Amino acid sequence: MADVGRIVLMRLGLGLLTLLVISVLIFGAVELLPGDLAQAVLGQGATQETLDALRTELGLDRSAPIRYLDWLAGAMIGDFGVSLLNQQPVAEVIGQRFLNTLFLATYAAVIAVPVAIALGIAVALLRNTIFDRVANVVTLTSISSPEFFLGYVLILYFSVITGWFPSIATLNENLTFLERLETTFLPALTMVLVVVAHMMRMTRAAIINLLASPYIEMARLKGTPAWRVITRHALPNAWAPIINVVALNLAYLITGVVLVEVVFVYPGIGQLLVDAVTKRDFPVVQACCLIFAATFILLNLAADVGSILTNPRLRHPK
Repeated sequence: MADVGRIVLMRLGLGLLTLLVISVLIFGAVELLPGDLAQAVLGQGATQETLDALRTELGLDRSAPIRYLDWLAGAMIGDFGVSLLNQQPVAEVIGQRFLNTLFLATYAAVIAVPVAIALGIAVALLRNTIFDRVANVVTLTSISSPEFFLGYVLILYFSVITGWFPSIATLNENLTFLERLETTFLPALTMVLVVVAHMMRMTRAAIINLLASPYIEMARLKGTPAWRVITRHALPNAWAPIINVVALNLAYLITGVVLVEVVFVYPGIGQLLVDAVTKRDFPVVQACCLIFAATFILLNLAADVGSILTNPRLRHPK
């Protein structure tokens, strides 16, 4: 366990270092944007005195490294500054939006993970059959299709033609849990179609790779049924790559929802990021990008730890 703890601490340190580098890139990218931020906020009719006052309020009269250190220090305690549009703390603006995104990602993950693993096992059992070929074609089509295209196709068939689900995922406090599930079904299904294909193919590949192992051949020679060979012998040793790909796809469900939320006008952090970029609300843009980066790094760390815990060989790399 000491080896595992050391590896986890090492990965955590690398994750924090990566997040620090990303924070520099985020702040630097905003700094390199053309135009005057104060002028963009106040408009062309603002007086010079008003512009100078806003620049002082925003800290634009200080050097970029000083402003970056102040922003980073605040971000470490959850203080991302104040929104330029509504003068509210950025943390309050993002809070409920991020919870909405987490709800949508969890909704999609609850459907996608068991379906992907079950399909991966099924196509591994039935490889080189018609079912396997059809599954491969469908999954390749799903992976190759952009999220916004899948979203519009689902809206066409399930909202415009059949009218089963709403095309716009509007949320309010009066919705019950079941109504919330119905309202967000189409954006969740869009994300499911994207991630299920990848997870299923990785599960299939991991299991088929293990089926050529000597201990699997011995189990077959003993007359063990094919489903038992996979579930009792192959699947436990395939958990490491499966957990890795599941965690990476969970990271995508949270950080890659921008297009899906825009298509369905879903009030999540992805839609907030697009609105903030359009309206040049840079404190919100910086906070959203940093949250996306931190979430992706954290889930990558979880994938590494899960792989280490499920594969003893990774605990002793020598």
